[in-house]
Amino acid sequence: MEMNILVTGANGQLGMEMREISRDCEGWNFTFSDVTCVEGLETMMLDITDPEAVEKAVAELNINCIVNCAAYTNVDKAETDRDLCRLLNAGAPAILADAMKRVSGLLVQISTDYVFGAEGCNEPLAEEQKGIPTGVYGSTKLEGEKAIEASGCDYAIIRTAWLYSEYGKNFVKTMLQLTATKPMLKVVFDQVGTPTYALDLAKAIAKVIQAWQESGCGPMRETYHYSNEGVTSWYDFTKAIAEISGHRDCEILPCHSSEYPSPVKRPPYSVLDKSKIKDRLNAEVPYWRDSLIACISNILK
Repeated sequence: MEMNILVTGANGQLGMEMREISRDCEGWNFTFSDVTCVEGLETMMLDITDPEAVEKAVAELNINCIVNCAAYTNVDKAETDRDLCRLLNAGAPAILADAMKRVSGLLVQISTDYVFGAEGCNEPLAEEQKGIPTGVYGSTKLEGEKAIEASGCDYAIIRTAWLYSEYGKNFVKTMLQLTATKPMLKVVFDQVGTPTYALDLAKAIAKVIQAWQESGCGPMRETYHYSNEGVTSWYDFTKAIAEISGHRDCEILPCHSSEYPSPVKRPPYSVLDKSKIKDRLNAEVPYWRDSLIACISNILK
């Protein structure tokens, strides 16, 4: 069966990696959409908060699957920009879920470790664990998950964490610049998790779509966790970035989160348990440092 796949938020870092893997997905036809255009990128303009626009696009393109890479991701600003954050993180997924329900399609929704945060855990978080967010961003992402689950559509919710890539603004690119230009940096060591290379996540998304297709296109109503393998802190992550890139002149010091006050309490422990996606879909989960080396190599080229 030929698959027609709509990728929303296609000019963001995960959307760009979906563009990369699309070249190797034989028999799958991709349409990449966003609310802005980037020179050199073929992009369909689509407002996913507009139900009529989404329904029209799905009908005209005969869409079987939507991969929703769009979201409001400014964690601090979300505390004062609540309406827009909720519209993008909860309202839009509900609209996309309804559109897929109408055509018996699949919605792949990207969610976040921020649906957790207040639990005080010290072991990897499983999909069935109840999430208690600490801020508007996490709360609205959890609302989006619940709206999708209630819609009755086929879905795969994939929670991820600490996403980075060669594209857009992210922690790795910021630290590459800072460790190359600053004599000293302080980075928090009391927040622990696992980085995720967006290219690895894109490949995992393809695994999910393939599994749905091979099942005869449903039913699928699953939540998965995906980040790279292993555990680190933001401090150790930064040390690795500097070491791999050869930026040895910057002194990197550990500090407590309290030294950088924020309107939102970040999850102190957000290591995700990937057993389910590995066991059920045979998804590859590379070690975080190996993927970091690959990404920095691409950036420095």
